[in-house]
Amino acid sequence: MRIPTSAALAALGGALILGLTVAPAAQAAPASADCTTDAFGIAGKYGEFVLGDDVHSPDAEGAVAVGGNADFKGGFSVGNELTAAQVDALPGRASLVVRGNLENGGSATVVMKGNAVVGGTVKDRPVDLHNGTFSKKADLIDFDGEFAKLRSYSDALAKETATSGATVSLDGNRLTLTGTDTGRNVFSVEASQLEKAKEVFVKVPAGATTIVNVTGQTYDMATAGTTGFFLSGGQDFVLDDKTQSAQDGAIRAKLLWNFPNATKIVKNSQAAWPGSVLAPYAHLELGNAAPVNGSVWVASLHGSGGAETHHFPFTGCLPEVPGTPKPGTTPSGTPSTTPPASPTPSASVPPSGSATPPATPSGTTTPGAPAPSASPSQPEGDLATTGSSNMVPITVGGAVVVAAGAGLVVMARRRKRA
Repeated sequence: MRIPTSAALAALGGALILGLTVAPAAQAAPASADCTTDAFGIAGKYGEFVLGDDVHSPDAEGAVAVGGNADFKGGFSVGNELTAAQVDALPGRASLVVRGNLENGGSATVVMKGNAVVGGTVKDRPVDLHNGTFSKKADLIDFDGEFAKLRSYSDALAKETATSGATVSLDGNRLTLTGTDTGRNVFSVEASQLEKAKEVFVKVPAGATTIVNVTGQTYDMATAGTTGFFLSGGQDFVLDDKTQSAQDGAIRAKLLWNFPNATKIVKNSQAAWPGSVLAPYAHLELGNAAPVNGSVWVASLHGSGGAETHHFPFTGCLPEVPGTPKPGTTPSGTPSTTPPASPTPSASVPPSGSATPPATPSGTTTPGAPAPSASPSQPEGDLATTGSSNMVPITVGGAVVVAAGAGLVVMARRRKRA
């Protein structure tokens, strides 16, 4: 069979074109290397993670960890909404951890799921456990080390540049935060501006992570008498509550309020607060009604009545910050720090010393945190590595096609001479 030279060349060219078109597809970019869904490590497994004292009743739906003393004299239940997998993921399967003393005044402290671990004395009445065990241990969680990491991370998040297109507008007593990025939206809001809002509206694409960096030493939601937070994933705004939320709770699950420099936060009892609150230097006053629909990581806490913490864990994807120790890991030389003196009612001093929050979140580095590097190291499986490895078979295949094409051309010429 005679094969024209033109046909062989056409086959060879087609093969080369095929190789060029296949290569880009093989180099498809992987998921963002600067994104983690486990930014808060051990702290992220608890709905209340408190460095100092926790004075609270009657309910926390998730797990509770207290680095100081726990005052549950009004009666308190823990962990009712935890799944079996979430209990298993807790240190020692303990959904209640108290490093200091636990005082209940004769009222019931009930652990619905998981174990209870207390370092000090349980006063007045033993802890009631539904299906777990009680043990005495003061060092199950290194609260000082975990909060040192939380503070470094909070400060690093505060330095994140506001997302292009993210807007913050105050119209009368209505504050609206609007973001258009489908991955992550970062807002910067002054506490004084947030305090003017009777209603707060947050609109971001469904599935996006939202970071609201709030500047200032104090935030008092009662100043304007905030009555509601309204969320939208692109459709109508929905007033957030336990039984209703935009996109079936997907917006609030990825909503983080970061207070890197606050020492006191007051929630208005009329407003359910959606999202998780990271305020590692602050005393959080929950009031006596309306819950936080998310997790809280704070220096100390007081709440009663309906001021519960509802079990809606944070599931957003947060940036990996170069040079910042990631919560959940143990950096060398982590200092032992505790929050400034808190106004918590009947609260005693936590087991360790005291620390003062930085004057400004951008101008201070948490002691013990390594200096940021010029650029993050490239992780295994990143774009460069993945692209190179995928190009190897393509290159080899291209060489084989070229050789075959050349052979066809030679054969055609020999037959033509014959």
